[in-house]
Amino acid sequence: MQFGNKDDVMSITPLWKGERFEDGRPKVPDKYLDKLSEMTLEELWKPIYVKGYENQFIAIQALHPEFKEDGTVNKKMVGRAVTAIYAPSRPDYHQAMMEIAKAQGFNGTPNQWVIDRLVNRDVIVIDMYDKVFKGTFLGGNLTTALKTHTVNGGAVVWGGIRDIEQMRLVPEVQVYYRGIDPTPIRDFVLTGLNVPARIGTGREAAICLPGDVVYGCSGGVLFIPPHLVIEVVDSGEKTQIKDLFGFEMIAANKFTTAQIDQHIWTVEMLDQLVEFIKNDSRGEPYRNIDWTEEYSLAENITPDNMQSAL
Repeated sequence: MQFGNKDDVMSITPLWKGERFEDGRPKVPDKYLDKLSEMTLEELWKPIYVKGYENQFIAIQALHPEFKEDGTVNKKMVGRAVTAIYAPSRPDYHQAMMEIAKAQGFNGTPNQWVIDRLVNRDVIVIDMYDKVFKGTFLGGNLTTALKTHTVNGGAVVWGGIRDIEQMRLVPEVQVYYRGIDPTPIRDFVLTGLNVPARIGTGREAAICLPGDVVYGCSGGVLFIPPHLVIEVVDSGEKTQIKDLFGFEMIAANKFTTAQIDQHIWTVEMLDQLVEFIKNDSRGEPYRNIDWTEEYSLAENITPDNMQSAL
């Protein structure tokens, strides 16, 4: 057994064809992380949901609110996932775990091992099996270490945190967590590093793989498969400008809400959208978008595909 085996990570993320980290995790380029930080949850959720990725979102509370007291927006958490799975302790496995970790050069406690491996823009995704009492994965010290290693990364902890007043003083690092407790972390063992992680319980649980792009907002966290990120960004940009144009058309009573909400727009609507992008200053960032696929769908509308958007 080895914690964080590179070959294992690569074997469970075969659809990613780009650059990887030394540990085997997909390395989605920074430019896409930057674009994602400017988009909304709904813009990013839809393109992966319609492809069958229905278990990628978890509603969970955040350390920092989306909006600051002066009304400005806090920076959204967007980074690359490092996952870790924990379980209740038992003496024989605890001893074996410590020996395995020592052989791999890990020092400290099982929660410190994960923090020490982080790099810039990483987000730790921790399945602490919903343990809050004595399950406080992060406190003031480790949140400071998280900031040091990731610069502006973050954490998603399906478990507890402590020292919340100290944690809130650490800037630019967002943390999502299950609960708060003053107890220090105790009686836990690491069972997997950079393996599939379940965040949540029951039908509302989400799954995260190492290298997923973790997108955090006020409502919760979305785990985006790395091989879909480019498509998600492109689709999100299309949704942004279609929404802007759609609001204008509804306000001007030129199109109905039913027309705007259609999954496939007509050729007439697309023509007007493209004209809006070309002539309105607000359309400038979207002038390089290719609408060929949308026109193709519009020209082949059938009763089956003429349905409302999700």
